[in-house]
Amino acid sequence: MSAKIIDGKSIAAEVKADVAKKVSELKKSGVTPCLAVILVGNNPASVSYVSGKRKALAEAGMEDRSIELPESTTEQEILSLIQKLNEDKTVHGILVQLPLPSHIDEKKVTNSISPEKDVDGFHPVNVGRLVTGEKGFLPCTPNGITVLLKKMNVETSGKNVVVVGRSNIVGKPMALLMLRKEFNSTVTICHTGTKNLSDYTKKADILIVASGRPNTVTADMIKEGAAVIDVGVNRIPDSTKKSGFRLCGDVDFEGAKEVAGFITPVPGGVGPMTIAMLIFNTLESAENFKAQND
Repeated sequence: MSAKIIDGKSIAAEVKADVAKKVSELKKSGVTPCLAVILVGNNPASVSYVSGKRKALAEAGMEDRSIELPESTTEQEILSLIQKLNEDKTVHGILVQLPLPSHIDEKKVTNSISPEKDVDGFHPVNVGRLVTGEKGFLPCTPNGITVLLKKMNVETSGKNVVVVGRSNIVGKPMALLMLRKEFNSTVTICHTGTKNLSDYTKKADILIVASGRPNTVTADMIKEGAAVIDVGVNRIPDSTKKSGFRLCGDVDFEGAKEVAGFITPVPGGVGPMTIAMLIFNTLESAENFKAQND
């Protein structure tokens, strides 16, 4: 029995189409959702991520207020720019592409974004809202994973969810989301300090792996029929590829798909959902703005 492949591309396309429809409705009332993406320097991975975000904005009919700054930009210049964008009522979302050059304090920069425009969901106020279950912007990757589980009708209530990884971007918010009443799961977080990782992963009905290391989870570590969500994106040297490398996740996909009930591929699984949820959050911010100003 081979696992059902969770097609993140097609599910992300559904989310984007729904967002685009709502954007065109909102535009009729005079509000065009607008996202400002700030890119500092020319880190190739960051440039690629930003171009993906800009493409999604264009497809959704949103306004793209992207700002590209040189590597030499000072921290104060970025903070002043964010202050201007915070005050600009035509901008609904602000995103600073990470990592930033080493002379800039990332925390200071992300914390300077207004929580009402923090469509990445990283501001301490939005993190606090996530913890207490209040309404706020949810981090895009974990929220995208919950959409994948819903669309595939993966039962979460009363199920054992094991999250491998404790980052602020995926691991921690993912665990907090699955604890919410609407998902009602029992959650375990594992990390580099966890001894005998497979003792935990084998009990998981839903296994979410965001460790940042290829082959962290192999087939023998997976419970039969489990839903396996692979968040990792790793570049592995591969001379047969034109680029000289291939992408793989944190799970041994070939082995895992023979044991799991559901599995996300890399690429084409979780990745497309992250950008889809970003434009979803930007739309939500624009709708909130309209509600407050009507």
